[in-house]
Amino acid sequence: MNCAESHLFLHAHADGELDVAKSLELERHLKTCAACAGEIKSVRSLSAALRQSSLRHDAPDSLRREVRRMTRASGTETRPRLFQSLWLWKSLAFGASAVAFLAIVLRPAISVPDQMSNEAVASHVRSLMAEHLTDVASSDQHTVKPWFNGKLDFAPEVKDFATEGFPLVGGRLDYLHGRPVAALVYRRNKHFINVFVWPAAHADSGELGGENRRGYSVINREAVGLHYCLVSDLNEKELAGLANLLGR
Repeated sequence: MNCAESHLFLHAHADGELDVAKSLELERHLKTCAACAGEIKSVRSLSAALRQSSLRHDAPDSLRREVRRMTRASGTETRPRLFQSLWLWKSLAFGASAVAFLAIVLRPAISVPDQMSNEAVASHVRSLMAEHLTDVASSDQHTVKPWFNGKLDFAPEVKDFATEGFPLVGGRLDYLHGRPVAALVYRRNKHFINVFVWPAAHADSGELGGENRRGYSVINREAVGLHYCLVSDLNEKELAGLANLLGR
């Protein structure tokens, strides 16, 4: 992890919102970078100061006395007006709360497949930015596949498709939607392809869709009880060639 990427995660790390893998990676960087270590120290100091400081401002005694004087001077006539004002404010507050509630309930929900695809694209970008494409770098499927043993609760299929133009680069452990997944890395000319693999929701093989998200081609498909999510800046037609090989 470099300084540019660490700045993206400092606040989330200070608030305890990062996953374990990313937190450990950031902590390793902080041990070797005095600038980033000083910045997260400042973030934590500011957070602690905000929790300890009182954000309440008491009204001055002069204002309290003036309010009491006006109330006594108005006599009984003030009470109905005061009650009417309170009722109006409560009605407005209830209306605003109802509108906010309806906005939350009625807003379009993001489906789980959409969330997974969004996270897959983000992981693909991070792997290129942090130069962390692989945990095990090898074109030998018999080296990459055993590396995942004991790290996942399923066995991903690992194959090298060099003769078809998609050589295997290696693999790594990644996280999508709160669960560990296998990330197989392939190359097509100068383009890298991340293939995220996890158990399919249904055991039956099936064709799923392809799409473009944030400028990246994304193809999802299921085969032999596994779900494959392919992400690359490669065009969708060529990426579909690898998808067909994986589901063969």
